[in-house]
Amino acid sequence: MSDSLTKTDHPTVLLRGGEVHSPADPFATAMVVERGHVAWVGSEGAADAFASGVDEVVDLEGALVTPAFVDAHVHTTATGLALTGLDLSSAASLAEAAERIRAHAAARPGDRILIGHGWDASRWPERRAPRRDELDELTGGRPLYLTRVDVHSAVVTTALLDLVPGIRAHDGYRDGEPLTGDAHHAVRAAAYAALAPRQRTEAQRAARAHAASLGIGTLHECGGPRISSEDDFTGLLDLAREEPGPRVVGYWADLDIERARALGAVGAAGDLFADGSLGSHTACLHEPYADTADAHTGAAHLDAATVATHVVACTEAGLQAGFHAIGDAALTAVVDGVRAASEKLGLARLRAARHRVEHAEMLTPETIAAFAELGLTASVQPAFDAAWGGEEGMYAERLGAERARTLNPYAALLRAGVPLAFGSDSPVTPLDPWGTVRAAAFHRTPEHRISVRAAFAAHTRGGWRAVGRDDAGTLVPGAPADYAVWRTGALVVQAPDDRVARWSTDPRSGTPGLPDLTPGGDLPVCLRTVVSGQTVYERPNE
Repeated sequence: MSDSLTKTDHPTVLLRGGEVHSPADPFATAMVVERGHVAWVGSEGAADAFASGVDEVVDLEGALVTPAFVDAHVHTTATGLALTGLDLSSAASLAEAAERIRAHAAARPGDRILIGHGWDASRWPERRAPRRDELDELTGGRPLYLTRVDVHSAVVTTALLDLVPGIRAHDGYRDGEPLTGDAHHAVRAAAYAALAPRQRTEAQRAARAHAASLGIGTLHECGGPRISSEDDFTGLLDLAREEPGPRVVGYWADLDIERARALGAVGAAGDLFADGSLGSHTACLHEPYADTADAHTGAAHLDAATVATHVVACTEAGLQAGFHAIGDAALTAVVDGVRAASEKLGLARLRAARHRVEHAEMLTPETIAAFAELGLTASVQPAFDAAWGGEEGMYAERLGAERARTLNPYAALLRAGVPLAFGSDSPVTPLDPWGTVRAAAFHRTPEHRISVRAAFAAHTRGGWRAVGRDDAGTLVPGAPADYAVWRTGALVVQAPDDRVARWSTDPRSGTPGLPDLTPGGDLPVCLRTVVSGQTVYERPNE
């Protein structure tokens, strides 16, 4: 990621008259940006000395300036397709979903392939996914690929199945059931291959523009041969270099590390699947699912030996390794593999590589300790708990309430010293950075809650650290000028322990405040997003 900039592209700017969230000065009200970097942060009185020497003065009118968010796990094209096309995430029933599918098909007569996302039968009164014959009728027999909300299973039309020779012999194909495993990956590849380049680029632009409007300055794209396509991945990286918007850091989930490097990825990582998902019953567990009758424990895609070989190869090649692991058995396999790699490479060298684990939901005290020992970054999605946690949520349905209460233990991870990077896994859950911070601070399981300040750090600086950058994600002199300007209410300090909150609000503590994220209240509104000193979003009529 280059931050080389010119004065023409990035004028020197003084922002003043607001609140600047900076560890350099907890009471800062002004900031100077020069050549795409933060040059100075300080008080209103000191800002006068800079006013005559800058190209632009921005009156913040009391607005809050923070580092721009980093979404550490995104599927950009799929996000854009959901934004511009068929999104079933808010459909309240199978019947409502059917009407949306019919309307979308009618509105896009020229598309070679119809793609949609977000159905969740566990929330519908009918308690079942759409059948293929129903989809054939709704689409007039056209190819349709429709992913479940977790993106680990899909329903499709007959016309799409016909594009994949031998599909009925693939693992994960069960007639009349949603496709999983190899069958799902095969139809996904066919669906994305059928996308016109125009559709793909339109979706990528829409996703980046939407991210910018939410104060997101960086996206970690998690691509791979079982997720999207090489053209999709390289096209997105090219688009991000050529057009203003959030920067894109690419991860390619492939055991072939030379292929990942050739495609421009910073790691052979991201959604390199050790298992699947809980919603689709494909996360790999030590003990069976609670809601299946056949002692089903999910699907294991990588063993510890394969993990170890990959981690060693990536470390020696100077690339990050990383794995998608949700179930406790999958996380055990990843930890055992990484530990074996450390015995070959040496612990210091392994920790310096900052390998990652995506999702990391069913952690135990033992695997948390291993993450800390091995220097693994936990790239996690707090919105998963908001959507599926709690005593009656999908997690409890799949695992039983006792196991479900152990999921996503953010407080324990922080206590152990495990680096956290927050993301959305969009389109699995929406791009929503302040909502993500709120979800971590008000976790459905109280003992897993962390302070708003810690959650905010995980969604800003944590994302930079996850790609090996310790010089970014905070508004201090020398840092990249990635920031967002927000309209919000009074700033407060919120922590799970009230004693900490009371101490932190004392002016002597020097703790900068953040917006009040109490559930039910309004979230901050983004007024402007700036990446490397360049404005990539400005709210209309502001």
